[in-house]
Amino acid sequence: MKKIITLVAIAVLLIGCGKSKKEAQIQGKVEKEQISIVSKIPGKIVQLLVKEGDLVKKGDTLAILDLPEVDAKKQQAEGAVTSAKAQYNMAVKGATENQIKQLEAKKQGLKEQYEFAQKSIKRLSNMLKDSLVSQQTYDETFAKYQGAQAQYNAVQAELNEAKKGGRIEQQTMALGQQDRAVGALQEVETADKERYIIAPQDMSIETITLSLGELVMPGYTLFNGYIADSVYFRFTVAENQLGKIKKGQKILTHIPYTKKDIKGIVTTVKQLGAYGNIATAYPDYEMQESLFEIKITPLNSKEAKDLITKTTVTISL
Repeated sequence: MKKIITLVAIAVLLIGCGKSKKEAQIQGKVEKEQISIVSKIPGKIVQLLVKEGDLVKKGDTLAILDLPEVDAKKQQAEGAVTSAKAQYNMAVKGATENQIKQLEAKKQGLKEQYEFAQKSIKRLSNMLKDSLVSQQTYDETFAKYQGAQAQYNAVQAELNEAKKGGRIEQQTMALGQQDRAVGALQEVETADKERYIIAPQDMSIETITLSLGELVMPGYTLFNGYIADSVYFRFTVAENQLGKIKKGQKILTHIPYTKKDIKGIVTTVKQLGAYGNIATAYPDYEMQESLFEIKITPLNSKEAKDLITKTTVTISL
């Protein structure tokens, strides 16, 4: 009888120990850092260069958008830059060769008129002395002479200014217009680059939210994925278990579906809010206790890079 009692006691003890050991094992989840890629400007998808499940490198083009409004503004901006540069060059260098030729011809014609008026007034001046013409006739001819002289002097000044260029004020104004036009073009060119949706990091493409030909709006997520080599393990533990875990602690994790152990280090210990995302199934805790999230990062990221997200991982405390 004593032997039976002893055997029963040992069995109970072993069961208790097994239960205690099982309760010390905590389940968590394999996680990866998520990333979302959005468009900054509206456009229609004309090319999708990746598919779900692809691995891409930082800088890879994922999609190309058609931006008709940007294309139209770019043409306008390029035209404005061309015009502004021409205005500035004219202000600095003067008129074009063709304009100079036209002014030279105008000058020659007015010079001939001026020289003719000059001869006429000299002849009439002598005739007036001999009373061969009236004072009125002389005055009318003298007025024409002054007009011809003024026109000739004006075209000379215009020609000199055209050859030398505009005044410094005109040059400054033209330069300002050119700078504004160039700035507007650069702004449009920056927007034009947004037609290319680029991978910001090495990552995997998990979901593509739109299809070819659909319209993308600013801020709308086009791609969701996981950052490469960003695997970590997330656990939820009760307040009464915190004494067994501390930040910086090295700990052995186990992946049931691969039957492999991976060494990790505790990188984060933080309290979960009332509606926090619990990683551990049925955590053992009292209602008055707080729950904490434990983040464990693999010491060797290569060992964990192929793990599937949301699969189970365990630790023993």
